[in-house]
Amino acid sequence: MLFLIIYCATLCGNFLIVILVSCSKNLHSPMYFFLTQLSISDILLISNIVPNLLVVILYHTNTISFTGCLFQFYLFGLLEILECLLLTVMSYDRYLAICNPLHYNSVMNHKFCVTTVNVIWGTCAMLTMVEVISMYNLNFCRPGVIDHFYCDFEPLMQLSCSDTSMLHKWILIKGFLVVIGPFIIIVVSYVYIAITILKIPSNTGRQKAFSTCSSHLTVVSLFYGTIIIVYVFPTRGQSLIMSKVLSLIYTVVTPLLNPIIYTLRNKDFKKAFRKFKCIV
Repeated sequence: MLFLIIYCATLCGNFLIVILVSCSKNLHSPMYFFLTQLSISDILLISNIVPNLLVVILYHTNTISFTGCLFQFYLFGLLEILECLLLTVMSYDRYLAICNPLHYNSVMNHKFCVTTVNVIWGTCAMLTMVEVISMYNLNFCRPGVIDHFYCDFEPLMQLSCSDTSMLHKWILIKGFLVVIGPFIIIVVSYVYIAITILKIPSNTGRQKAFSTCSSHLTVVSLFYGTIIIVYVFPTRGQSLIMSKVLSLIYTVVTPLLNPIIYTLRNKDFKKAFRKFKCIV
């Protein structure tokens, strides 16, 4: 029941963001455009994971075809990379808005935003397809029981009798490209943002500048914190239960918290929601 409530609340919260940004002219800005993409990603991610999780909880087991398992892993991998890159672009948006506001409108125009999102979606799809095709060609000879609530990379590799060293190297390279690399960009962006905010003479100005990026910083900390612990630190040092709990955070909890974090203290969203209620 708890996971069902979380699933429904996540869908409602993220769909509400998409609707409000689409209908309200006050929210037609690059930051909110990228936020709608993040909401769409969260809707797809939790819909890819939670229905199967509910079946596992109810019946203590679940059967999935090999093709279905690879498809679930493909969507999961695509959406996780997508969120990493979207959070990076959103941090660049905040960097421009605070550190270089005079060039913000010329750089963050509609064409740039649409092109960036299309490139991100295409890149995520191609990168994930490489490992899915490689996994499809592996020989799986061990009993097909995955001790996890979704088809993740390491549980699938444990079922294979083929040499997976090249695939593990590819995952490591991809991790540095789409997880560590973007994380470094985000950290550097926020270092410059912090320096710029500290130079603002008034306390009110500093608080206003920080409030524009505090929500994004909270989401980044929550998402990247769990991702790095699960996939960057050695898995041998983790218990299986801890790995599952951490996986729950970024596959179930984060999609729920994202709309709450972004809308709870946002005056533009509150204003748009009041107008939306009046129309409905």
